[in-house]
Amino acid sequence: MASNRLATEAPVEPSMPRQKTGDTFGYGSYDSENEGPWQEWNPTADTVRPTRGRHRVAKQRGGGLARSSTVLGVGVIAAVGAGGMATAQSGKPPVSISMPDLPNVGSVFSGDDAEEAQGSVAALSTAGLTTSGTEQGTADAGEVLRARIMQQAESQQDQVDAAAAAAAEEKAAQEAAERAAEEREAAEKKEAAAKKKAEEEAAKKAEAERLAKLAKQYALPTSSYTLTSTFGQAGPYWSSGYHTGLDFAAPTGTLIKAVHSGTITQAGYDGSYGYKTVLTLDDGTEVWFAHQSSINVSVGQKVATGDVIGRVGATGNVTGAHLHLEVHPDGSSSGIDPLAWLRDKGLNP
Repeated sequence: MASNRLATEAPVEPSMPRQKTGDTFGYGSYDSENEGPWQEWNPTADTVRPTRGRHRVAKQRGGGLARSSTVLGVGVIAAVGAGGMATAQSGKPPVSISMPDLPNVGSVFSGDDAEEAQGSVAALSTAGLTTSGTEQGTADAGEVLRARIMQQAESQQDQVDAAAAAAAEEKAAQEAAERAAEEREAAEKKEAAAKKKAEEEAAKKAEAERLAKLAKQYALPTSSYTLTSTFGQAGPYWSSGYHTGLDFAAPTGTLIKAVHSGTITQAGYDGSYGYKTVLTLDDGTEVWFAHQSSINVSVGQKVATGDVIGRVGATGNVTGAHLHLEVHPDGSSSGIDPLAWLRDKGLNP
């Protein structure tokens, strides 16, 4: 609802006669206030434009009601725009709003009021455009945020993949190092075993050569024999409780030979040993030959390996004909195993 502007008052023409014709006014009627007849007024630019200081009528504003109507319309339009914007953002269905028929801004306002109203309409149009732009901006911001999240996720995935690749590479390197260490250790063990085997073979060869050389220097005390009693064997036949030598059972009269070169240091009868001969070797070892039937050497005589020194018999404490052989290193009273000593000299009784 808008107020109408009051018409500009026409100038008075005093030269024209005025007539009064009762209560009605018209052309040719009399104007009692101005004492002259009414004249027809055709507005022109000169008559419409107010003269400064004279007949200027103040502009009549429409008051609170007209402006309130316009403001209400503007608010309704803004509310509709805001509702559409909220609907677009929240996804809720739009609320139906009834809008009153608003008069054309130009028909309601004129002059400065029309310009002001036109500015309000422009503001509403701009508000609409701003709402649309806000929706577009919101969509663009969502895309930007989504792109950033995807980029961050890809970056984190790349970091995880890189860490996994580094861990796999480190594990592969560690496994390769362990395999290399195992192979190196196996190669070292194989090389050590081969070296040990070579050393053992070389030692065996050297020992064989030594024994072969010794075998030429040493000889078995008799031939055609049978080993009966060994060193350390227990029994009631020996006064010490065990056998102190090695017995070669052979027929009486079988030749007894010197096992190595040396000197005869004892030759004669010795109690339970019967006829006994002692041969002292160059290293001081004494070899005893007991139970002989006869002695062929004398004390102080030098003999060589294989020389005959006596014959097998059954003299002394015996149960049959045999040669009792004892070995005493450095002339000690305690003897050692004659079988082991003979084998150490390259002989195999």
